Amino acid sequence: MEFIAILATIMGVISSLSFFPQTIKIMRRKSSKDISLMTYGILGFGAVIWLIYGISVMDIPIIVSYTLGTISTFSVIIAYLAYR
Repeated sequence: MEFIAILATIMGVISSLSFFPQTIKIMRRKSSKDISLMTYGILGFGAVIWLIYGISVMDIPIIVSYTLGTISTFSVIIAYLAYR
């Protein structure tokens, strides 16, 4: 793998994991007040589309990044629905 592909994968993973702190905050507070469900819905939809694209072109950095992105985005949505 080229350096740029490795860097893209690492940054994609870090960016994708950035939604988990929001999930943790919702769960600790037991409240999803002030969270925009529409924003996370759009982000989740976008992550799924990118994941499908990554799979279709067999691009490992995109697949890894957007698998985690999909999971972390939908974790916020699930926490939102559980604690609204």
